[in-house]
Amino acid sequence: MLVTSRPLDEYCELFGLTRRRLRAVPGRILDCPGGAAGLAAEARALGVEVVATDPAYAAPIATLAARARAGRAAMAAAMTASPQLYPPTRHVQPARYLRGWDRARRLFEADATDDPSRYVAAALPHLPFADGSFALTLSSYLLFAYPELFPPAAQLAALLELTRVTTPTGEVRVYPLHDGTGRRCPHLPELRAALRHHGVSSRLLTLPRPGDATRGRTVLLLGHRDGRPGRLAGQLG
Repeated sequence: MLVTSRPLDEYCELFGLTRRRLRAVPGRILDCPGGAAGLAAEARALGVEVVATDPAYAAPIATLAARARAGRAAMAAAMTASPQLYPPTRHVQPARYLRGWDRARRLFEADATDDPSRYVAAALPHLPFADGSFALTLSSYLLFAYPELFPPAAQLAALLELTRVTTPTGEVRVYPLHDGTGRRCPHLPELRAALRHHGVSSRLLTLPRPGDATRGRTVLLLGHRDGRPGRLAGQLG
């Protein structure tokens, strides 16, 4: 599995957020999986508390950083080989884009070394957090990106767990809804119906891709059906 080092600005782009909107979140934010991303460190500098969780945190930080450097090399190769799979803002200047990953990885290494307690080793579908621990939960490049690791039943269990650790008025945002080839999850309607059966509301948020008006990015939004789940979505847009 690829370990990435995405910076805060890329998280905002992927999930339809801004720094101002992150500051408005009324509670802690969960990044699952966190990888070697700079989100927790950068958000903390804004006064926003982010907890990152990833099974990779069971290994020494140096080991994870090495995996992140390998992930960076793999991303560079993928962007060169298949530019059609990446938004123009990434593949027009791949070297500049990947320098952002380098900076994020260094921020992660420093932050995780300074206080490892902010980085919790855990794997879906079992997270060591109490119900409603987070006001906003973000999950990128996992559940639908690796269908060989997360078949439909495992996806459902993981999405229910992400919702469990999110407050009744909070929100879960999941991206992408496609695998590494760009193929969208074929059973998404059935998955959303199963979530509804378990009391979880869902909707699809389509975001424009900067520099490419012909393509959109779709984010899955989840909330507690009986807990006024639209409130945070309205705040964040």
